[in-house]
Amino acid sequence: MLIGELSRRTGVSHRLLRYYEEQGLLVSRRDCNGYRTFGDDAVTTVRQIRALLAAGLSTQVIGKMLPCANGELPELDMCPTVVAEIRRELAEMDDRIDTLRERRGTLAGYLTIDTIDA
Repeated sequence: MLIGELSRRTGVSHRLLRYYEEQGLLVSRRDCNGYRTFGDDAVTTVRQIRALLAAGLSTQVIGKMLPCANGELPELDMCPTVVAEIRRELAEMDDRIDTLRERRGTLAGYLTIDTIDA
């Protein structure tokens, strides 16, 4: 299928599809006319990419995990690479959450009772 059809079937813009291809997440081939063509499995791949992006993963991490993804949700085979990446991502998220909590506490500390009532 051409990129326009893939875009229509997935709801993902041409620009993002080309970006996924540049990142090595999506594979196309070129016809003799130079147009990108994608296999039927590209729809599932794009949906997997979108789901993993929604989980907060970067395209770099997704590239490592995509070979272990099955189905559109996706389900992930818990191979050692996937387990290690998920654990690393969770640790980084926990660090960001802790930092945000500290910053929130600092900002809240600037408010006084009088300021809150105003």
